[in-house]
Amino acid sequence: MNTALTEILWTQQAGLPLLLVVQLLPLFGAALVFALRQRSTAALAAKCLALAELLLLIFVVGRIDPTLPALQLAERFAPLAWHVAVDGISLVFLLLAALLTLLMTLYGMSRSRISPGLLFSVLLLAEGGLVGMLLTLNLAWFAAFSALELWAVVFLLRHWAASRVEAQALARFVQYQAFGWALFAAGCVVLGWGHAEAHAGRWSFDLFDLQQTLPVGKFQTAAFYLLFYGLAVRTPLFPLHGWLPNMAQHGLIAVAPALMVGVKVGIYGMLRFVLPLTPTAVAYWQPYVVGFAMAGIFFTAALAFQQSDLRRLLAFAVVSHTSLLVIGVFSLHESGIQGAVLLAANFGLAVTGMWFIVGFVFRRTGTTELHELSGLFERIPFLAIAFLGCGLAIVGMPGTPGFDAAHLVLEAAIDNFGALPTVAAALGNVAAAGFLLWAFQRAFLSQRQAGAVEVEHTQPMEYVVCGIALLALLLIGFFAEPWLYLTEAASKAIAASFVR
Repeated sequence: MNTALTEILWTQQAGLPLLLVVQLLPLFGAALVFALRQRSTAALAAKCLALAELLLLIFVVGRIDPTLPALQLAERFAPLAWHVAVDGISLVFLLLAALLTLLMTLYGMSRSRISPGLLFSVLLLAEGGLVGMLLTLNLAWFAAFSALELWAVVFLLRHWAASRVEAQALARFVQYQAFGWALFAAGCVVLGWGHAEAHAGRWSFDLFDLQQTLPVGKFQTAAFYLLFYGLAVRTPLFPLHGWLPNMAQHGLIAVAPALMVGVKVGIYGMLRFVLPLTPTAVAYWQPYVVGFAMAGIFFTAALAFQQSDLRRLLAFAVVSHTSLLVIGVFSLHESGIQGAVLLAANFGLAVTGMWFIVGFVFRRTGTTELHELSGLFERIPFLAIAFLGCGLAIVGMPGTPGFDAAHLVLEAAIDNFGALPTVAAALGNVAAAGFLLWAFQRAFLSQRQAGAVEVEHTQPMEYVVCGIALLALLLIGFFAEPWLYLTEAASKAIAASFVR
């Protein structure tokens, strides 16, 4: 059931260690922006550095061979257990992280209580954590970078919390994330301990080393539970999603949710570590994971219909569609894995775009309660169209990345689970279309209420932020072939471990 991992060193593909530069650039940028401090200078430097990271990653895409299943541009530094490499799957997540960070630097601040230099340096530090998780092949480094990113998000939330309700939302967020991180760290210890038992006490958390000494029986099941549930908390997967609705409603309007759920590092962690390192347990528990995911699609969709706050509604949309991603991953099928990766990119762009728009609406109206919003299309038509476009991308309309991605996931589901679960998952997607279109009608198309606050027109930077997100969705949707080509070999390599 297990297949050996292979890698290609960076010296065979590039003239310098590109991945080291990719890792260090946002960390260097965080230090530089913090040192600048001044409003205009710090903001401009942060935008330039975020753009530079995105362009560097586009260059990295051109340096790998997508037809090879091997992890490429590999770099090792033994004294620090430093081991990084990329394939087509990790590059999709890296590009998404870089693009969302750029959009967040353009988005700016909704309720500034800290200096711009500090804000943008924390954003770049969070990007450094995300990049580290997506590059490393070492479980301990993955956990360390995860802690760095979580610290950055908590810092942002803590400095924006101004009321008792916001402080309570932050406390719940910290409790959930600390618990999830502790579970993942315990899973790392179980796997490292197993390696030490097989190698005369020599501990290792490296993916390549661990795959050579996979735990068996109950130890593998324990490792699977700890790693999977640790990642499921931050993904977030039903029923471990309790932190998200409150954080979305009472936390920083767009930046913190985008950092946590826009880049689906939980899904990436399952693909990179859980599936290769606990294959027997994954195959055994697959039906149960898929069953919970299917229940999550309907349960959270039903909760979304009951929400009166637009931010909470979007939070439940996140959980509902995350379940579809998990179905794709645990189909253990090439098409399902490939579809889940593309769906994660589509979902990250779309939901982040919608959160930005909700932030713009909140700046104008001071509320996101649906019964207090009305007639916004008349004043901010472009933002309304962008909201609708992002919503249609989430439900997989043709012309968006979600269309091809959802098709691949459902194709894998019907091959592995039969018609009934697949139809159920598709109906859950229809329910999502219902509550998103219902929210759009209530907030943007309903007749404007008498005495409603006068709403200012769309600002130039808002055109830029939402335009970039919408354009990226359309370009990936209409030109999906390069992305499918980029992820095909890597998806086949993961699925090959579960060929029956």
